[in-house]
Amino acid sequence: MIQFNAYKMLQTADGELPLDVSFSIEKGQFLAIYGNSGAGKTTLLRIMAGLTEAEKTNIKVGNETWDNLQNKIHLAIQKRSIGFVFQDFALFPNLTVKENLEFALQKGDDSKIIPELIELMELQSLQNSKPQNLSGGQKQRVALARAIVRKPEILLLDEPLSALDDAMRFKLQDYILKIHQKYELTTLMITHSIPEIFKLSDKVIILDKGKIIKEGTPNAVFSEEKISSKFKLTGEIISITKSDIVYVIQVFSGNNIIKVVATEDEVINFKIGQKVLVASKAFNPIIQVIS
Repeated sequence: MIQFNAYKMLQTADGELPLDVSFSIEKGQFLAIYGNSGAGKTTLLRIMAGLTEAEKTNIKVGNETWDNLQNKIHLAIQKRSIGFVFQDFALFPNLTVKENLEFALQKGDDSKIIPELIELMELQSLQNSKPQNLSGGQKQRVALARAIVRKPEILLLDEPLSALDDAMRFKLQDYILKIHQKYELTTLMITHSIPEIFKLSDKVIILDKGKIIKEGTPNAVFSEEKISSKFKLTGEIISITKSDIVYVIQVFSGNNIIKVVATEDEVINFKIGQKVLVASKAFNPIIQVIS
């Protein structure tokens, strides 16, 4: 269990904004953090990592207190079991892919994880390349692998896929989910993509002006008030779930989430991340793949 309580006065373009946040997540959960720019999302992650100090803090990870200002407890950054991936990759340009991973090792760490991560992230052919010779997606794979080298308890992701095109973003989502599950991480990820939240997270919190205005499962937070009817639109499949003898396909389009019922024979044609057309037919919506 991770318990997070923090208060910090932020200086924004619109003046002072109090960040006042309290939440808890279970070990092994994937938490998405969603909200407008300037809501305090990145500051939240930086406080968790110990990179930013707050006026009031109480952070507990399991039975260990990382921050408690009242009791003058502030665990040093290097002693926190954290992996952090930023938007800008932050790779060392003079080191190869393999050397970037090796640099993250600390004395006493098992070096066997380096070839394991290179294989897991499919970096074998790139391990002797330097960052300037890599694409954005390749650099992000290296950054993710480097964050896992020390097998941290918590992985913090600050919009790691925001600069990538759709195809690469979908692929990197798979890598993130793979390492989250394989290394049994607790992951906190900032994202502006609702489809990404549905694909990756168990829980989501929505931040607005420094406060949590909603939290719960992605389905509970986003679906209840955004189901449209009488439409013809394109979108992306974000979830496929079985309900009794039928399947429910959720499609994200614009700011709407549409639920479409499909039979077992129909659902084999669809997968998460697929672009589809949803159209009304009499009283029931139909869905078809966009080729």
